[in-house]
Parts: sequence; structure tokens; C-alpha cells
Amino acid sequence: MKTRNLQMATVGGGCFWCTEAIFEEVKGVEKVVSGYTGGKAPGRPTYREICSGLTGFAEVVQVTYDANIISYEDILVIFMTTHDPTTLNRQGADRGTQYRSVIYYNNDGQKKVAEVVLAEIAQYYDNPIVTELSAASIFYEAEKEHQDFYKNNPDYGYCSFVIDPKLAKLRKLHSDKLK
Repeated sequence: MKTRNLQMATVGGGCFWCTEAIFEEVKGVEKVVSGYTGGKAPGRPTYREICSGLTGFAEVVQVTYDANIISYEDILVIFMTTHDPTTLNRQGADRGTQYRSVIYYNNDGQKKVAEVVLAEIAQYYDNPIVTELSAASIFYEAEKEHQDFYKNNPDYGYCSFVIDPKLAKLRKLHSDKLK
């Protein structure tokens, strides 16, 4: 049996419910945790505080994946092609810095891969890529009700109108990478 090579990627592409739902379908992904990073607040931030837009935190997901099955580059390509990386601090109706497009790298290798992916993906968009590239900082896991949101609430209106189309796009563009 092949040894697993578990790695972690942290990305934010608007509402974490969407990004989480995307990566839960990707082959090689072991775990997806919704949470917050990239800001400053005294103590552990809450969803309400994050939604105020005053903390500087972004809604993100931490993706634990097996690098023997899927590469960091593939994780980023999936991420960059399943949300709009050209809208600053916004994804659809979700507006504010907490919904920014962002890649948090854990080391220089991840940073270099992210820079290449961002440059390569840019040619496929009419508008400039505004995805932030930043060093990873402290990650706070979101409240329990935000974990596995799509899986637990598939009939919720937001899921039907916002997440389902993103999943359809994932399935069309990356069918070879799905579980």
C-alpha cells in the first residue's frame, strides 16, 4: 500500500460554503474545513464579527489532500476556475473583504506554484486577476453549523442558486479530478 503524502492548501473564494462544496468532490482531498484567516481580532473571531467586514479576516477553507493523488497546482487550478478571481472583495451577491479571492501559501514552494498558476490562469480571463497571494497565518475553524454546509443543507436556497452552478462548472471542467 502506498504511503499517503498529506499536504494542506488554504484558499478563499467568497463564501466558504461554496469553496468547501467544491473541494469535497475532488479526488485525493481528505478533509475540508471552513474557517477564517488573514485578519486581526482579539481572541477567536465569530461569524458575526467576520461578516461585519471590520476584522480583516477572509472566509476560507483548509484543504487537506494527498499529494500522491492530486497536486497543489491542480488544487489551485480547480480553485481559480470555480470562482471569479477578477472581482475584488466580492463573489456574486456576497460583498466585503471577507469574501476576497485569496491563496494563503504555507511555504516558498507553494508560493512559487501559486505565482505560476495565477500567471497562467490570467490569460483565460478578460479582466485582471485580483486574487491575493499571502503567507498563511493563524486559522480559526468556523462554527459547527458552517462545516459541511452544502452536504447538510442541499435544499437551502443559497445552495440551489449559488453552489449548484459552481458544482456544475466543476463537474464540466474537472471531471477527471472528481471522486
